[in-house]
Amino acid sequence: MATRAHLISLATAVPPHILWQRDVAAAAQRMFGDRYDAFRRLAKVFETAGIVKRHGVRPIEWYVEPRGWPERTAAYLDGAEALFVAAGGEALDKAGLTAGDVDCVVTVSSTGIATPSLEARVLARMGLRADVMRVPVFGLGCAGGVSGLSIAARLAEARPGSIVLLVAVELCTLAFRLDELTKANIVATALFGDGAAACILGTGGGIAAVEGAAEHTWEETLDIMGWNVDPLGFGVIFARAIPPFVEEKLAPVMAAFLARLDLREADVDRFVCHAGGAKVIAALEQALRLEQGSLVDERAVLATCGNMSSPTVLFVLDRVLGRGAPPRAVLTALGPGFTASCVSLKAA
Repeated sequence: MATRAHLISLATAVPPHILWQRDVAAAAQRMFGDRYDAFRRLAKVFETAGIVKRHGVRPIEWYVEPRGWPERTAAYLDGAEALFVAAGGEALDKAGLTAGDVDCVVTVSSTGIATPSLEARVLARMGLRADVMRVPVFGLGCAGGVSGLSIAARLAEARPGSIVLLVAVELCTLAFRLDELTKANIVATALFGDGAAACILGTGGGIAAVEGAAEHTWEETLDIMGWNVDPLGFGVIFARAIPPFVEEKLAPVMAAFLARLDLREADVDRFVCHAGGAKVIAALEQALRLEQGSLVDERAVLATCGNMSSPTVLFVLDRVLGRGAPPRAVLTALGPGFTASCVSLKAA
């Protein structure tokens, strides 16, 4: 049997500024209420999103002022580097390792542009080796945490005995826009938060083995989710309703993924899902034939952190693992493409 990668440790981090949903809703009312006729109808999303608070790399006052690329990029570099170090350092501590033990770093981020990429910027601060392999990954959005785990596992398996550090860090709040009077922008303002998650993977055993991974990209779905890029920064694209798409399309993709592993849904002890929003979570329960309300950890992460894009599913996994690793857990997340990413973990 081929050598399998194992998840050795997992850690999460959030920035210091708390964005209470009631305060964000009030700020949105001030920013959009008199300029956007549809705002009164859309404002209910702040109450129905299932979010109590989120975290941002800047205080709420920062977001209500006009910002362009230079200011957003400066905030991204400052905030993302700090979260990278915090989450990565804790994951290493939990694994009983130092940064000097890391042979490869996979960095997943789609909410800012950094060249040199983030792992190079924190290399000296963390104590990473000069010969560490660097694998920055951009553009996977919410699917990036699961796809990144798959990439990191394959790199660990390609060089048995090596240690791979995966860091998924997103600053979604930097996409808040004052100029875009659109439903997508209001929804994003009600949902997005900032955070980072880090995993250590290797082939010497650990919490759980990565027993399989897959992605599925549906045709003619580029318009469902993504970024618009203009002189002011990233602007969110939600061109089609995601929950109905999930209910209709996810089940056969998941069944095909499990079949390749000679598994069925009944063999999965816990589906660990990206907490994209309250309606998305309900749609996932429907698509995966789960009891409505059963994805409690997903709702808890959404309530306290919002949708942080790629790290969100790893925050959910962290909560699940806190009660002990399930015999088999399947992670799933959906992101731009439109793509479903899946990873199966089998407890060691």
